Amino acid sequence: MITQDQLKDILERASALYKYLNIDQKRVEFEEEELRTQAPDFWDDPKRAQVQMKKVKDIEKWIKGYDNVRQRADELQLAFDFYHDELVTEDEVDEDYRLALQAIEELELKNMLRQKEDPMDCVLKINSGAGGTESQDWASMLMRMYMRWAEANGHKVTISNLQEGDEAGIKSVTMEIEGGEYAYGFLKSENGVHRLVRVSPFNAQGKRMTSFASVFVTPLVDDTIEVYVDPAKLSWDTFRSSGAGGQNVNKVESGVRLRYWYTDPDTGEEEEILIENTETRDQPKNKERALTLLRSQLYDRAMKKRLEAQAKIEAGKKKIEWGSQIRSYVFDDRRVKDHRTNYQTTDVDGVMDGKIDGFIKAYLMEFPVTEEE
Repeated sequence: MITQDQLKDILERASALYKYLNIDQKRVEFEEEELRTQAPDFWDDPKRAQVQMKKVKDIEKWIKGYDNVRQRADELQLAFDFYHDELVTEDEVDEDYRLALQAIEELELKNMLRQKEDPMDCVLKINSGAGGTESQDWASMLMRMYMRWAEANGHKVTISNLQEGDEAGIKSVTMEIEGGEYAYGFLKSENGVHRLVRVSPFNAQGKRMTSFASVFVTPLVDDTIEVYVDPAKLSWDTFRSSGAGGQNVNKVESGVRLRYWYTDPDTGEEEEILIENTETRDQPKNKERALTLLRSQLYDRAMKKRLEAQAKIEAGKKKIEWGSQIRSYVFDDRRVKDHRTNYQTTDVDGVMDGKIDGFIKAYLMEFPVTEEE
């Protein structure tokens, strides 16, 4: 049975969310923005209309999320009072508490995701480190982990480029994670190097080995985000895709390779961005998707410069290095630990099955960014 203090905590957190989210103002905004969708010429410009509809739905989600929290908190208060009159059981009160706490934690977590790119879909790329088969196998395990996480959270995963390992596993994979909510906002916590320690099944002596794989997560930009691509710096190659697909794959050059010369606006240094896409047998569609991936990378670079500038201003916070080792998975000791937040768990099997929400929440609480920069 919950205590009076636990009930008080729920009610205070619900009230705090009302203030933080400025719910009264959001209700006014929702009515104003919805009114715009009722204009007679609203659908004359479909692209603009879709942007407006998305804006309305985004505001509505915050309102509905808070209304759910308020309802759960009120039901818990009622159940707590009824228990003293012997009208409900302890189990019923505890269940109402669980539901109220879950609703509050979900909304508190989303409240930490206030950057413009946080609600976006994302591109997640995994590269195996040095170490041959062992590292390539580790990269494939991470790919499965993120696919399971995406599946559990209502996202669709599309593999746009995959390079198989020499004997097992993968050398690299690029996955687009779409269709759910806040894919980038949650998975941005996964940027960095992931370290595996285990007794390798590929080592005849049964030695304990260490492997590395890097994970890069970028927001998948949509039509609401403007990113300039200089046509003069863009070139294309085509090639025959390999893998499943029958003879057509070998006969038609459906695979595309995009090359783009990126100039750093601060240093003036040039760098070639290379993107391959073999997602479909349709070359024009593959080109269109490769351009989307390029725009995502360019947007991501601009966003990281913004974050770097912000990090210099915020004294006292831990520095977040995008390419640093962030997490260790020690199979023999049954331990997975995040080195940025010190959050850890012994549920290694659960983590590898996609249960990484604990790590994500710990990261967002450790490094909150709640305002647009």
